[in-house]
Amino acid sequence: MTDRESFLTWVRTDLQTAQEALYDGDPAPCRALWSRREPVSLLGAWYNALGREDVDSVLTALAGRFSACTSYRVEVLSHDVVGDAAHTACFEHISASVDGEARVYTLRATQTYRREDGAWRVTHRHGDLVQA
Repeated sequence: MTDRESFLTWVRTDLQTAQEALYDGDPAPCRALWSRREPVSLLGAWYNALGREDVDSVLTALAGRFSACTSYRVEVLSHDVVGDAAHTACFEHISASVDGEARVYTLRATQTYRREDGAWRVTHRHGDLVQA
């Protein structure tokens, strides 16, 4: 398996499972996949964060707004791995309750990653709502 194939498998398994947990109200798996080293950043549809502590706070706040995730699917449009750095450009298709209201929507998300101690970690995320 090539490095790109191995990375894509991780995106479609570990990362997808962690994101689904976030949309079901549990931030822990997602927080665990973020880099332990600075810099890290998040530019989201609702919140922005700079630094690991702020990212942890935002992920916890987001999880508090989500529950009852019935579906989460990542559609990878583009990805690459160069040494210990990688990126993805995706659509994220989500069915979950947001602030108690059932919703179905799609996010456009770009993420960067670095390999730390042999494991992929998120270093940056930019996500926004795809408008109809």
